[in-house]
Amino acid sequence: MKDEKYNRSIGLQCPTCGCTSYEYEHGVDETIEVAKCASCGREITKDELLQENSENIQEHISEVGKQVTDDLAKELKASLKKAFKGSKSIRIK
Repeated sequence: MKDEKYNRSIGLQCPTCGCTSYEYEHGVDETIEVAKCASCGREITKDELLQENSENIQEHISEVGKQVTDDLAKELKASLKKAFKGSKSIRIK
């Protein structure tokens, strides 16, 4: 199974205006501490931004989980069909 298929990039929206463009202020160790909305200028911490977008993030996680489950089921079915190919007493639908 190819993992690249399940990578997602989620645009985090400003809770005030819905914009997805930010200017970032980096902390001591190059991690983002404060994001400033490019549209309305609201400053928000990384944690607050993630919390405000948690519903959107969870929806993407659910979509990827469903896709992984469906793909695994298809792979399992295909491998079982291949393993029991030619067997007269076992049929896989």
